[in-house]
Amino acid sequence: MTTQQTVKIQLVRSPIGTKESHRATVRGLGLRKLNSTSELKDTPEVRGMINKIAYLVKVL
Repeated sequence: MTTQQTVKIQLVRSPIGTKESHRATVRGLGLRKLNSTSELKDTPEVRGMINKIAYLVKVL
């Protein structure tokens, strides 16, 4: 079996005051509160979402 690559991200800035689409992206990545982390499959779609809100998250 092949091992699926994953990427771990952490919400480091609050999405309050950001665009609605950026808040929706944060929720779509499974992040809720500050400093919450989420481990997702490393796909081009997820990478694009991370790039969109790069100023709010940190890749661990």
